[in-house]
Amino acid sequence: MKHPSPVVGIVMGSDSDLRIMGEAAEVLEELGVSCEVSIVSAHRTPERLFEYAASAAERGLKVVIAGAGGAAHLPGMIAAISPLPVIGVPVKSRNSIDGWDSLLSIVQMPAGVPVATVAVDGSKNAGILAAQILAVSDPALLDRIRIYKENLKSAVLEKVERIEADGWKALRG
Repeated sequence: MKHPSPVVGIVMGSDSDLRIMGEAAEVLEELGVSCEVSIVSAHRTPERLFEYAASAAERGLKVVIAGAGGAAHLPGMIAAISPLPVIGVPVKSRNSIDGWDSLLSIVQMPAGVPVATVAVDGSKNAGILAAQILAVSDPALLDRIRIYKENLKSAVLEKVERIEADGWKALRG
């Protein structure tokens, strides 16, 4: 079975970021959005970064999710090169300052080079945001997102019922 061409690119600076960035791929898969996942280091492979960002739109991508820790230049550099929307995921890495350095690096983009930014280690929200961006022109995807959000609501209400019926200890597992 042939998979559809990816419309979301998920990149990260290192394979150690995959444990976080994989959540974006999982939620996109759940929503039926095709994606590609790769490693593109802004500092160790600058030529690869430039090629990836410069060719993203021509390859059919519509949104790029870029996760990075430490100095976190990857999302901003992709946004500087590509005309596509970029969602930055600050990753709390072993050399970060609790993820604050990454968050501030990604948020503080100069005028004209926007990067939408989610919470530290928030790649699941990045995946949902990418799907919502795509859903503006895809009514079927918009319906899948509505269902996804209804399921979130249902899960909370089920917990409310459990806690009301059995007390707070029922949710402790």
